[in-house]
Amino acid sequence: MNTDKTNLEKQEKLARFAKALGHPTRIAIMQFLLKQKQCYFGQIHEELPVAKATVSQHLAELKDAGLIQGTIEPPKVKYCINQENWQLAKELFKCFFEQNQCKKDCCR
Repeated sequence: MNTDKTNLEKQEKLARFAKALGHPTRIAIMQFLLKQKQCYFGQIHEELPVAKATVSQHLAELKDAGLIQGTIEPPKVKYCINQENWQLAKELFKCFFEQNQCKKDCCR
């Protein structure tokens, strides 16, 4: 595979993860889910001081980015961290933040 294409794919994936994590409520949802093996929508809603519709929107954004996954167990939906994509996100963010070649006083 072409290195430029590989880099572009990584950049796009990193941007998608960053966008999904770019809201305090989504960070709170992720922090809650990281403490659980799995949980139901109602448990997440009880944890957060926001409307059910708002929780649903944030869960959809995290799910679309691949950071979480949901399983329908009628009449409930069970959520958990998508471990494979969470590991990928950690690796991509780590590589991104380690790129800084600037010394402490570079922008002064």
